Amino acid sequence: MRKDQQNKRLQRGLDNRHIQLIALGGAIGVGLFYGSSATIQMAGPAILFSYLVGGLVIFTIMRALGEMAVEEPVAGSFSSYAHRYLGPFAGYLTGWTYWFMWVVVEMAEITVVGVYVNYWFPDIPQWLTALAALIVITMINIANVKVYGELEFWFALIKVVAIIGMILLGLGIIFLGIGNGGQPIGFDNLWAHGGFMPNGIKGIIMSLVLVMFSFGGVELVGITAGEAKNPQKSIPSAINNVIWRILIFYIGALGVMMILYPWNKIGTNGSPFVLIFDKVGIPGAANIINFVVITAALSAFNSGLFASGRMLYNLSLQNNGPKYFGELSKNGSPRRGILFSSLCLLVAVVLNYIVPEKVFLYISAVATVAVITSWTIILITQLKFRQSKTKKEIEKLSFKMLLYPVSTYLALTFLGFVVVLMAFIEDMRIALMVGPIWFLILYFGYKIKKTNAKEDTMEKEIV
Repeated sequence: MRKDQQNKRLQRGLDNRHIQLIALGGAIGVGLFYGSSATIQMAGPAILFSYLVGGLVIFTIMRALGEMAVEEPVAGSFSSYAHRYLGPFAGYLTGWTYWFMWVVVEMAEITVVGVYVNYWFPDIPQWLTALAALIVITMINIANVKVYGELEFWFALIKVVAIIGMILLGLGIIFLGIGNGGQPIGFDNLWAHGGFMPNGIKGIIMSLVLVMFSFGGVELVGITAGEAKNPQKSIPSAINNVIWRILIFYIGALGVMMILYPWNKIGTNGSPFVLIFDKVGIPGAANIINFVVITAALSAFNSGLFASGRMLYNLSLQNNGPKYFGELSKNGSPRRGILFSSLCLLVAVVLNYIVPEKVFLYISAVATVAVITSWTIILITQLKFRQSKTKKEIEKLSFKMLLYPVSTYLALTFLGFVVVLMAFIEDMRIALMVGPIWFLILYFGYKIKKTNAKEDTMEKEIV
């Protein structure tokens, strides 16, 4: 009963509008506003195809999670399903890897905040901005759950409105010449600089690693929806909306951006969104967009810190983590888990001091391995979930996986392919070394946990 009470206290203050925007905020951040410049350089305008393919795979993963979440809506989401259908170690590995993923993603977010701030204040060290962002967002998260939820609602709303506004303004420039002396820009930039696919198929394939990193966080929709009051209605709606979010916020926004501005002039120095409006010559637009992308990074960081602190709390309740993280503060915040996650984020501050130019690629590489692990476990768990059901039970499933099992196996193959691709990108290879080390740490940690649990049981029996 005490655990249930704690879980209720943890949820307090977050209504449906908060949860929906938290999920959206986690999915739209550094990957779109900053990482897109690197992917555009890899594939040119054909990057739109990469985001479409990656988006379809993400939609498949979300449908796999949704099938289980509608049938068995639990707060632990895919970590609980992994524990149930793949075994205790799978649940342990999933929970800790998901926490690790968010910590690494948060490192990327505070790194890019420094880059955005340098657009205005180039003399401020990147590491100092990262440290300031870390302190402020941590204080917000430990203060009060409702304060966090309200701030995240507005953070996410700002960037959603801004992206939609950018698309509409961009269409006005393209077709009506708004802000361009009344001269419509047209679509020439999509093929006038080396063609639509300037770097060939290889460019598209190599871009898939960073494209998949961009989508990290969408599974947060499944986690929040899994705790909904009416999962049979809210989960299908939330997951089916994922494909529209990808089409609008990624393909729509980047498509407009590359029509407005030659792809080969979009560098990795700052957000491509800022560069476009700066070059088009709309007074003040670049400063406005820069503010929006800083908000976007802080929003995704805010969601990440919320998720990582929450995951440590849930791991503690499941006896898969230290009991220390199972205590809540007086206002219902998992303060200990949040502070521990923040301490781990100091690594990003140090990296920003040592290698500010390379830190984003290093961090995104490690995050990609972590998030692909979580997605892979979701897909494998869904296969086991189906195999555990009788024909009648399968017929009664209200939110079935599309094209099962072919879609599941294709998605798994694609994720494996992305991991292989990382070996061919020099700055990404570090993740292929960090990944196995992380899994070894988890394996030995699990063995130690089991040994301690047996010793505790034996001591109780003796007493």
